[in-house]
Amino acid sequence: MMNPLYKNLVANRNVSASALTLLVLVVLALLSPWLGTIDPAAMDYMNVNQPAGTVATVAAADGAASNYTFLMGTDSYGRDVYSRVLFGTRVSLLVGVVCAVVSLMLGGLFGMLAGYFRGFDSVLMRVMDGLMAIPAILLAITLVAVLGASLPTVVLAIAIPEVPRVTRLVRALVLTLREEPFVEAAKALATPTHVILYRHILPNAMAPLIVHGTFIAAAAVLTEAVLSFLGLGLPPEVPTWGSVMAEGRASFGEHPGHVLFPAMLLVPTVLAINLLGDGLRDVLDPKFNRRKS
Repeated sequence: MMNPLYKNLVANRNVSASALTLLVLVVLALLSPWLGTIDPAAMDYMNVNQPAGTVATVAAADGAASNYTFLMGTDSYGRDVYSRVLFGTRVSLLVGVVCAVVSLMLGGLFGMLAGYFRGFDSVLMRVMDGLMAIPAILLAITLVAVLGASLPTVVLAIAIPEVPRVTRLVRALVLTLREEPFVEAAKALATPTHVILYRHILPNAMAPLIVHGTFIAAAAVLTEAVLSFLGLGLPPEVPTWGSVMAEGRASFGEHPGHVLFPAMLLVPTVLAINLLGDGLRDVLDPKFNRRKS
């Protein structure tokens, strides 16, 4: 018999559609080196700002020349936009997943400490309130400007502003769960505190954390694109959707596709992740399950 949770996940249209979209994007990211692309960082000043569909002679790594179709044209440095957009999928998905994981791990740890131990609560939550008072994009820009442009720096700059929100969520959950009878029973049996936290409280807080993690991933993908568009993201040689759009805005009138092509992947990616979060929230919500049963 099919598991009820799995059955609800399959039946939810938001989960099914978003999961299929993300699966296609993951396949594109994994297969990008084998999808007929050239080096996304290779500059060809003989083929600058070419329109989509241009066929030109391109020199291979071994020095041989061959005809290559620029499916999405080339930018102002002669780089293949199609290759850069395709490889940019890897960066965007990686940043989204890693930022979500880092935020959930740090926020989950701080939230459990603040919610379970009253001595940590006042200190940790005042620090988190101070971080939340700073706009997330401004904090990210400041961290990248101070620490320099690199993948770890961008991930850290995007993840840190999300930590206070995760902390507040986990703290609220822990404050409720620590009063539950099964936690009181574990205390009565002299169960170690770390066992209570990770065996009894954390599993019951996982559903809201998973849902919130999807929204963090969507925000991270969008924030990375904004940082790259502003020239504060990853180094220029690393292809990202934001940097492709930033390079294409100067020639938007003649070659609008240089901006629209990466946007055509950015928009459905963020939308799919958000819809996945909405669907998971409906399925994992106990009230939703009772209504469906």
